[in-house]
Amino acid sequence: MQILVDGDACPTVCKEILYRLADKRQLMVTLVANTLLRVPGSRFIRAVQVPAGADAADAHIVRMVTPGDLVITADIPLASLVLDQQGYALNPRGDFFTVDNIAQQLSMRTFMETLRSGGVDTGGPPPYGNSDRQNFANQLDRHLARLAR
Repeated sequence: MQILVDGDACPTVCKEILYRLADKRQLMVTLVANTLLRVPGSRFIRAVQVPAGADAADAHIVRMVTPGDLVITADIPLASLVLDQQGYALNPRGDFFTVDNIAQQLSMRTFMETLRSGGVDTGGPPPYGNSDRQNFANQLDRHLARLAR
């Protein structure tokens, strides 16, 4: 199993959790982004820079993912593609995308895009906080513990 990270939008605090996890559990963590990401020197951590483009990082992640891999992303369409590949998708706030909730997530995303394109100010997500960080770390630990059984 490897962990793939949609690196452009992943909060720094999540990346730091993943860096520690990579060395502690000796798991490969790969960050994929359109920009150059600096990562700690570790044989378990690498960064891949893809060409600029709206979905270049997503497409690269989809090509890399294999069944059982974990992808960290807040991108709902990417999460759907990961689930299609029998991977797991976890957002930085610690919520898993699943086959049971992805259709609803995609529908809500489309609905919100429609509102925004019509000029409605839908706001944005609340600021990323300590409870989000804790939830992310807890869900990550639980997931890895389940796989270790």
